[in-house]
Amino acid sequence: MTSISRLRPDHAEALLAFERENRAYFAASISDRGDDYFAAFAERHRELLAEQDAGLHHFHLIEEDDGGILGRINLVGVRDGSAELGYRIAEKAAGRGLATWAVQRVCVLAVEEYRLTALRAETTLDNTGSRTVLARTGFEPLEDVMFGDRPGRRYVLDLSGGAPPVR
Repeated sequence: MTSISRLRPDHAEALLAFERENRAYFAASISDRGDDYFAAFAERHRELLAEQDAGLHHFHLIEEDDGGILGRINLVGVRDGSAELGYRIAEKAAGRGLATWAVQRVCVLAVEEYRLTALRAETTLDNTGSRTVLARTGFEPLEDVMFGDRPGRRYVLDLSGGAPPVR
């Protein structure tokens, strides 16, 4: 059974393996994290956990029963009752509705656990998969923007009335 877990210290090894296994796949649609990310992974993992403990972010992993990681789904930049949603799904799990499922569950956590009233998200226009996930989970387009030389869009989801129903 697939589950969502809050990021913990003991996730470090599996998370690093996930990032390495999917590096080229992710780099095809978003900026590569760079070699320094992998070289300093243990320290960065500790920093992220400290920031999570301080309430600045809420990091989650999408896990299989065996502890293998299928994705990440995060709420970052928590302030004034809102946060920015970000996610990445392993290549082997892409296209199966996993991102939509995970966003729906994180929206519930955002309301019930973290007491957030709004989420923000952004993606490039050529990332059809992410745009579809955001539409399916109730995000509304806010504005068109440029990410470097790539056109994109910002979205918002109002959670003041609770998490949106599963579509």
